[in-house]
Amino acid sequence: MSRLFDAHLHVVDPAFPLIANDGYLPGPFPVTAYRRRVAGLDVRGGAVVSGSFQGFDQTYLIDALARLGPGFVGVTQLPETVTDAEIIRLDAAGVRAVRFNVRRGGSAALTALEPLARRVHDVAGWHAELYLDARALPDLLPVLRRLPAVGIDHLGLHRDGLPHLLAAVEHGARVKATGFGRVDLDPAKAIAAILSVDPTALMAGTDLPSTRARRPFVDTDLDLIDRAVGEEHRRAVRWDNAAAFYRLADVTPGSA
Repeated sequence: MSRLFDAHLHVVDPAFPLIANDGYLPGPFPVTAYRRRVAGLDVRGGAVVSGSFQGFDQTYLIDALARLGPGFVGVTQLPETVTDAEIIRLDAAGVRAVRFNVRRGGSAALTALEPLARRVHDVAGWHAELYLDARALPDLLPVLRRLPAVGIDHLGLHRDGLPHLLAAVEHGARVKATGFGRVDLDPAKAIAAILSVDPTALMAGTDLPSTRARRPFVDTDLDLIDRAVGEEHRRAVRWDNAAAFYRLADVTPGSA
């Protein structure tokens, strides 16, 4: 088994503020629960992603990154009014990206996408990540093409959006092969299509604890990714692509 950078995970700790989103609050999933769940998957790092139910709270994320340790980074939600000093503070704590949750809310509005994405990149070298249905990409592609770096969650969610997702990949977007329990597409076919456009674009992950998904992550989702990418791209999709995207130092030299 190759080591894994889990490109998309959530930590839900009720010791920190949670905000109901459309009446939904997830159950607890603290760092200890995540560690137990991925035991045996050779997870050496990952991206802790702020959910709609966490809004602009940074306290849970800073705590989670400190508990998870080297190899783990943060993807947070920020208001457009965030100060440069706050971006620098969060960068020092391990945050590496700003998230725009188009599907669920809880993040800055899409009108702030370009100015905020450019500012966090200029201040701290961060990229922007979007949770959206790829069928909405045609209206956003002109903006995304102007941004320094962009990631898209969960294979873009829908089969009808795949051509638009591939157009984004052609212009440098990265894509998370995650959330198979929430997508309306064939993950293997989508992975193969993305791989044919840009092998460096794909990043594997668990989407744990799979909040609001029709089914939660299962270990065989990683097997599906391995089969779809083949031995040639396995290490890159499991580790190297995400490590480069999140500017991660190699915390486990010599392992593969």
